[in-house]
Amino acid sequence: MRGDNAGMALVPYALARPFVFGLDPERAHDLTLSAIASLQDTPGRCLWSQPRVDDALTVAGLRFANRIGLAAGLDKNGRCIDGLGAMGFGFIEVGTVTPRPQPGNPRPRLFRLPAAEALVNRMGFNNDGLDAFVANVARARSFRAGGGVLGLNIGKNAATPIERAADDYLLGLQGVYAHADYVTVNVSSPNTKNLRALQSDEALDALLGALCERRALLARQHGRNVPLFLKIAPDLDEAQIDLVAATLQRHGIEGVIATNTTVSREAVAGLAHAHESGGLSGRPLAAPSNRVIGRLRAALGAQYPIIGVGGVLGAADARAKIEAGATLVQLYTGLVYKGPALVREAALALRDLRR
Repeated sequence: MRGDNAGMALVPYALARPFVFGLDPERAHDLTLSAIASLQDTPGRCLWSQPRVDDALTVAGLRFANRIGLAAGLDKNGRCIDGLGAMGFGFIEVGTVTPRPQPGNPRPRLFRLPAAEALVNRMGFNNDGLDAFVANVARARSFRAGGGVLGLNIGKNAATPIERAADDYLLGLQGVYAHADYVTVNVSSPNTKNLRALQSDEALDALLGALCERRALLARQHGRNVPLFLKIAPDLDEAQIDLVAATLQRHGIEGVIATNTTVSREAVAGLAHAHESGGLSGRPLAAPSNRVIGRLRAALGAQYPIIGVGGVLGAADARAKIEAGATLVQLYTGLVYKGPALVREAALALRDLRR
């Protein structure tokens, strides 16, 4: 997966997209992941493989092969790490995982808005639970052996009362710690009731305090300190962003991911499915995400790690994240609309920024 040679067997996504978009969105998602899972350790993965762009950068003590990563949410159960890594990502984040399996919200819960190059989802942390997740992650080999960085994203079960949320996050941290290059604490999904309340000053302070205390114990047990990242929403105002930034620094959290999906529909008003409840991702998220990134950079200083995510559908979008203040960039919805070639396009654009 190293090198920059353009000779590759990548099948043009334009050929597959009409078939994919002819299916129910969640059905298409499930079929795609099943295909990647079944072919990832076979020559069949040449259908989507491409050389990884070398653009190494050390962030939070980790060496990232390039600055383009996969956002959490695509591979909730960690089944396809090696297959997705073959697309050329410098880092991959899987999850969100909850301590116990849960089905998520009722279907339909995933909707395309093609005119806006966007998705609305209200999946609700559907996943097979922590034990299955860890087993899947432990089976992944080639991505990490080739220098890929793996982030594991943890959340709380829907049935866990919000006042006991820390219990679930502590279980998640304990379970994934030995297998993670970094751990992301997801307090920003709009699809688990009251979850975003954990971004408030007192609640976030208590949660991060508990996680850092547990992390210190785990670091001694495992002989290494695994960085913690916090994933936040794009719908915070400036005062809230500043409070989050201060809390991150007070607890020594190594980085922040900005942002999750938005509950705003201003940018897609009138489009089919715009009224559906859930989080909006894709092109309409670019500006809100960049606003939060810029405010975080001003509050956190020049060196603090920020992973920018939201609305990356081309090279210019990836550059805009860096220009707004991001250190690294993730994508997900862009992969649905543009296919695997987007990974290489974005990675090359960010490499060129450093030359």
